[in-house]
Amino acid sequence: MTTPDAGIDDKGGVAIRCQDNLSVVVRFADRFSYDEDSVHFAVEVQAPGLAARVDEVVVWIWDSDLVAFLEELAAGYRGWDGERGWQTDDRDFAVSAVFRSGGHVGLTWTLRPWPEAAGGWSASVTTWLEAGEQMGSLAADVRHFLAWEAR
Repeated sequence: MTTPDAGIDDKGGVAIRCQDNLSVVVRFADRFSYDEDSVHFAVEVQAPGLAARVDEVVVWIWDSDLVAFLEELAAGYRGWDGERGWQTDDRDFAVSAVFRSGGHVGLTWTLRPWPEAAGGWSASVTTWLEAGEQMGSLAADVRHFLAWEAR
């Protein structure tokens, strides 16, 4: 993104920073792929008193697409009722979205590795972005990150 709220970082990842609290950050990093059917990457969430990371989130090409979900949110810049959501097939990474008056989208990013395991954990943070341009830039940045080829 072209704003300080999110964007491609200097290591080729994506950082999403909450405009209401700049210490709340979500990062996509360390992208790799074993084949043409999937993309693997790490997701980190940070907030005051919280730091969590899932080292290997997998997005399959036949799953519901994260980029399409973010683009749909950007296209809905006039708002919507209720909550919209997306999650990986493994349910270890999810994002939900709500629209707030004033044209802002709250994205709640949830990490939940081993969702079926006893003693598992989860961590969530919420980032607030402007509904139109910032959401569109976020979708473009995530598309670029997921399509990035190792050099």
